[in-house]
Amino acid sequence: MSTVFAAAAALSLPISLTRPAKFNTKKGVRAGFRVFAVFGEEGGLVDKKNPWGTLFDVEDPRSKFPQCKGKFLDVNQALEVARYDIQYCDWRARQDVLTIMLLHEKVVDVLNPLARDYKSIGTVKKELAELQQELAQAHIQVHISEARVNTALDKLAHMEELVNDRLLQDRNTTESDQLCPSPSMSMQSLDTIKGKSPQKSLNVSGPVQAYPPHLKNFWYPVAFSTDLKDDTMIPIDCFEEQWVIFRGKDGKPGCVRNTCAHRACPLDLGSVNEGRIQCPYHGWEYSTDGKCEKMPSTRFLNVRIKSLPCFEQEGMIWIWPGDDPPTATLPSLLPPKGFAIHAEIVMELPIEHGLLLDNLLDLAHAPFTHTSTFAKGWSVPSLVKFLTPASGLQGYWDPYPIDMEFQPPCIVLSTIGISKPGKLEGQNTRQCDTHLHQLHVCLPSSTKKTRLLYRMSLDFAPILKHIPFMQYVWRHFAEQVLNEDLRLVVGQQERMINGANVWNLPVGYDKLGVRYRLWREAVERGAKQLPYSKPM
Repeated sequence: MSTVFAAAAALSLPISLTRPAKFNTKKGVRAGFRVFAVFGEEGGLVDKKNPWGTLFDVEDPRSKFPQCKGKFLDVNQALEVARYDIQYCDWRARQDVLTIMLLHEKVVDVLNPLARDYKSIGTVKKELAELQQELAQAHIQVHISEARVNTALDKLAHMEELVNDRLLQDRNTTESDQLCPSPSMSMQSLDTIKGKSPQKSLNVSGPVQAYPPHLKNFWYPVAFSTDLKDDTMIPIDCFEEQWVIFRGKDGKPGCVRNTCAHRACPLDLGSVNEGRIQCPYHGWEYSTDGKCEKMPSTRFLNVRIKSLPCFEQEGMIWIWPGDDPPTATLPSLLPPKGFAIHAEIVMELPIEHGLLLDNLLDLAHAPFTHTSTFAKGWSVPSLVKFLTPASGLQGYWDPYPIDMEFQPPCIVLSTIGISKPGKLEGQNTRQCDTHLHQLHVCLPSSTKKTRLLYRMSLDFAPILKHIPFMQYVWRHFAEQVLNEDLRLVVGQQERMINGANVWNLPVGYDKLGVRYRLWREAVERGAKQLPYSKPM
């Protein structure tokens, strides 16, 4: 079905749902220049003759409000109604601002020592008191208009989500038709579906099951290049399996199973000799493709241990743990132009990687959770929103100056404007002079463990890179921030294992986390077309 069921009443339009309030006009005369300050819920300025006429000379859109017959609107009608709603809010806000400007002119006029008419102090005080009341009322009206604009934009975003979710359901599932509203449903039924649809679409509860094979068919970053020297190795866990990474004779990295074919001894307890990893038990040596090339003190056998496709790009080492052939290209994770890398940190965390991603994709918790670190002193906004394209996994936070992106399969990129640390000014990142860029890679080690790769880059203060032991300072700060999150997420994990749904009631600022969960759910069931991604 191609109809979006949104009643006109759901938009709460002042145009259609309320009657114009009676005008409360105050008229003043200033040297032949008439000033009208008009107040009222739906009132407008009667006269706009003023120095800012061009800015405020906007036609009242109520006369052009589309008349839609019937109780329900299709997609185009609903969006048209929303558009007029926003136009009305814009017009109303202009009138409110104009009212304040004209009242300020009157204040200047009253206080003008060169006024033609002599006025007593009592008269001036009385006029100023009246103007003060009028200004207070006008400022209240501006706040009302601001709230209306936010409400209209929220409703427009909600309608966009309804359209998006409906298209996604039609494409990926057949059972969703039973959940979508029909034209015969009452408004009460529609409200019920709106309220419960996020709960029906997300159920993340119970012990984490064995990872499905489809989730493994991606390139996964597993280490920073600077941590892998020619004579060192890095043991890692990935999807409940143990691997070890080391460099071969040609300097290229390789990844083999961290288990000797002879007696199952961990290879990472041994050493790297001439591009081969040597088992510490009996000295068997393996190359980066898993082939055993030395077998001391016995007849040589043709032995090989499992290896994974391994590649190095832009300072990171990647592996492909899946059974499908690896894709030919890797995404770029370099910081934006103008940034310099200041810290690369690796941590092993006792939580499932999906829960960590949920946490990283959520910024609304910052003023409550991170009160001792980066969010110390932050006020609590009246409304937190994540604004994003209809089909994207990236966007920006409002009111925080932070851009954020989830990059499949387990990567979070963010750019933070820090021109005024500790203060929320409602700026976006483009308006900030200095920035912090962050990379978080959440490698699924096991169902209860994550290998976190964190990289921090700055577009200012390059001298910090040359201060001795600065990397330890960055690590200390990163651990402090992470510990504030860990105590909460570990508690979530315990309750999830016991059956609690950690996505029981998503709200507006959970948008990016919800999209990650819907994407992962589609991957795990083997969907051919993944949500929020371009067709292959």
